[in-house]
Amino acid sequence: MPRGSRTVVIGWLVALLAIAAFVTLGQWQLGRMHQKQAMLDAVASVLQQRDARALSAAADPASRDGYTWSAGRGHFAEAPAVLLDNQMRDGRPGVRVYRVFVADAGGPPLLVELGWLPLEGRRMPVVERPAGEHSVTGLLLPPPVGGLLKAAPQVQPDGNLLVTSLLPAELAPLLGQPALAPRVLRLDPDAPLGHARDLDVLPNTLPPEKHLGYAVQWFALALAVLATAVVLTYRLLRSTRATRR
Repeated sequence: MPRGSRTVVIGWLVALLAIAAFVTLGQWQLGRMHQKQAMLDAVASVLQQRDARALSAAADPASRDGYTWSAGRGHFAEAPAVLLDNQMRDGRPGVRVYRVFVADAGGPPLLVELGWLPLEGRRMPVVERPAGEHSVTGLLLPPPVGGLLKAAPQVQPDGNLLVTSLLPAELAPLLGQPALAPRVLRLDPDAPLGHARDLDVLPNTLPPEKHLGYAVQWFALALAVLATAVVLTYRLLRSTRATRR
């Protein structure tokens, strides 16, 4: 094979590999966009209807990845608080506070998010356990699982647990519970109980439009590589023909 032809073949192999990689990344970003938009649509539908189900719905295996408006009465167990680390709000670092709630109507205990508290340096906030009986209302949703790197729960001096992801099955024995429901309850922001919070299901992560923007960038890079390969091939072949004359 002539040297010029061999260079063209190698160049196109490299270009096609790069194009395939960029297209794959673009498709992944589109998939994440559709996934997150579906989440937002599902939550919007639930919040529009606000058809409250019993808190026992948190343990329904058929709905463990879904969203349900729920309400019930019970008490917060005498168990450590769970502080979810690396939570930003209004540009400030903080933690989301969770506590074990036992419903009067039965069913496994579940983690209830009481809201967000700021961090002053790395000093953990003081978190009091709400005493007595309480009526809670809010959104049942899958717990935040964090990133790829998951650290073990860290026991704080006051006995509370600092975590980077919320895995009810793993936290249950640390909280003195035989089991915890797989979904958690995020309290209604209008409820007087707890701390600052909202019903945003995509906190500290990219919204769908950001994924679309990244997808467009990856596809644009794939087109740029294709165009560059075509131009360089044309120039090389033209140069080769001119040399042979």
